[in-house]
Amino acid sequence: MDKVLVTGGTGFIGSHTVVELIETGYDVVIIDNLCNSRIDTLDEIAKICGKKPVFHQFDLRDENALNAFFEKEKDISAVIHFAAFKAVGQSVKHPIQYYDNNVGATISILKAMAIHGVNNFIFSSSATVYGDPDVLPIDESAPIKPATSPYGNTKQINEEMISDLVSSNSSFKAISLRYFNPIGAHESGLIGELPLGVPDNLIPYLTQTVGGLRDVLSVFGGDYDTPDGTCIRDYIHVVDVATAHVAALNRLLTGNFLERYEVFNIGTGRGFSVLEVIASFEKSTGERVNYQIVDRRPGDVPVTFASTTLANNHLQWKAKRSLDEMTRDAWRWQKNLKRGD
Repeated sequence: MDKVLVTGGTGFIGSHTVVELIETGYDVVIIDNLCNSRIDTLDEIAKICGKKPVFHQFDLRDENALNAFFEKEKDISAVIHFAAFKAVGQSVKHPIQYYDNNVGATISILKAMAIHGVNNFIFSSSATVYGDPDVLPIDESAPIKPATSPYGNTKQINEEMISDLVSSNSSFKAISLRYFNPIGAHESGLIGELPLGVPDNLIPYLTQTVGGLRDVLSVFGGDYDTPDGTCIRDYIHVVDVATAHVAALNRLLTGNFLERYEVFNIGTGRGFSVLEVIASFEKSTGERVNYQIVDRRPGDVPVTFASTTLANNHLQWKAKRSLDEMTRDAWRWQKNLKRGD
């Protein structure tokens, strides 16, 4: 099978995608600087798959290291690019760090791919590119509005760069996957979401609160125009997100695409409120969540959920796992993590 480079491959979505790629038969190589992940993730991947991926530790913005990598790994067929900072709230507080890392790393990898003749690219994008949507569910034809956070803007800028590159290079092909809210963990409990420091995303903060690492879960905003007043998101199991990347890779490598740059929403097609997620967690785990509703958080959009028709029809992909499975698997991961610590 083809050799695939996965940047950020020891991170949350990256590690799950590496598992799915290996189990599909792909030869996987990872680049990660480990700024928000752990090296022992490689061992956990090996436990799941029976095979440990090749790993290189450096920052993608180090162009000398990146070109040396491509000189060594000469037969890479495609790149799946995850490496990025991902917390909306943190991007509001530290915008320049987000532009430097998220846009800079993408420029660097695209330049290196051009130099070394690698022409298949899958970009880890986000529903944040849609901003505050006019119509729900959101489909891929929805207008790209001004971003509500620097994080969202980095995704918009990267998509624009990819589109311009495809227009300028007739050999280059790309797919951007705009996923909504990946949560959960591998059913083995061996890999999952592990943000360093205080989590900015709902599920790791929730599981750490129930696990005793945090005192209380803050629910940001209880006065939105939603049925229970809390934000609504299209939560999707991270393994379903991972399988979407395999489907996109197959589409690129088999030449079974309609355009050289395609964009697909990756979600379940329905939204759940923060309070519904909490209720699901309590149902699936039997644990009680200590939470409090606090002020709204800058950059948050009240309601987003996807239309997944394009991905269902063209990628031949569909999300399979329920919200209860997402919350149950996330808690299994947290419990295993606590035992390991």
